[in-house]
Amino acid sequence: MKLDDLPTPCLVLERPILQRNLDAMAQAVARHGVALRPHMKTAKSIDVARLALATPQARPSGITVSTLAEAEYFVGHGITDVLYAVGITPQKLEQVAKLNVAGASVMVITDDPEVASIIAAQPHPPRVLVEVDTGEHRGGVAPEDPALLDIAARLGQTLAGVITHAGHSYAGRSAQQMADIAEIERSGAVRAAERLTAAGLPCPIVSMGSSPTALHAANLDGVTEVRAGVYMLGDLFQAEIGTHGLGDIAVTVLASVIGHRPSQGQIVIDAGGIALSKDRSTEAAPHDWGFGLMLDLHGQRSFGHALVKRAYQEHGMVDLDPKLPAPDLPIGAKVRIAPNHICMTAAAHDRYFVVDGSDTVTAIWPRVNGW
Repeated sequence: MKLDDLPTPCLVLERPILQRNLDAMAQAVARHGVALRPHMKTAKSIDVARLALATPQARPSGITVSTLAEAEYFVGHGITDVLYAVGITPQKLEQVAKLNVAGASVMVITDDPEVASIIAAQPHPPRVLVEVDTGEHRGGVAPEDPALLDIAARLGQTLAGVITHAGHSYAGRSAQQMADIAEIERSGAVRAAERLTAAGLPCPIVSMGSSPTALHAANLDGVTEVRAGVYMLGDLFQAEIGTHGLGDIAVTVLASVIGHRPSQGQIVIDAGGIALSKDRSTEAAPHDWGFGLMLDLHGQRSFGHALVKRAYQEHGMVDLDPKLPAPDLPIGAKVRIAPNHICMTAAAHDRYFVVDGSDTVTAIWPRVNGW
């Protein structure tokens, strides 16, 4: 099967680029001697997870997920050491307990004292990490907050450590800025862990990570594991902030040309807001890539600076590069779109069509979606 034979829109995964990205992260983490717990919220694929866990440079301790649907999927495929890294609600504890009673080891997180008490009172409570806020201000308690010890004490024997996430690293624009944010993330998590141990509470796990801070951290002393996910597949935004290069985007959206607007210097493709997402993360980056960069069927930048500038539900409007002649793209011609934010772009798709540097499809890898 060739790419030109595929229905569109769909996801194309370049396996050699994926492997290169996996190796780069494994090497970055290995130099610190900490475990890599790959975050599967972006890839959502057992085939990608197996490759991520097989990287020899890392000492993977399991995986991270963002939904219980992912947890069930990966446990069903034999990965039992799973961290569900979204604040748990009491209503979801029964689902977690079923997985753990059946042999899994699914950990959860919380930053709420009442929820901590509810977890500890469960017949089969999971292990729990207390979420610590080291600057993102999305979830967690500050390292010095008195609530940290209260939550940990309420968890009792279920307490397994602390977790933090420097999502605000996405605002960084240089390797030094990323390293500085990584140090704030590290030191905050370690300080929280030190407070627990000083109070006689167990803290075997000190978990931190985002792709930028994992790659650029100068020091991970006191951290036991790093979580990162988007590095596997990459996107235009991560290329903008230096997580990887433009040539390291492993997943693109295959689309078909469905219309021409020569007077406007545009073509129309069948990949719109659902296939590409309407996330505009590069809008605030040094270079704005619109809703995606148009590449040729082989993933090459043959069309110069051709961007998807408008995204309707099923239509993408591509502004062609005015510095180049209009490309010969008849109706039905296939192109590929490098995504703005791959986590959001991939969310509506249920599989990857895998290629190995050519236009021949070598495998089809399913994805898990939903919650």
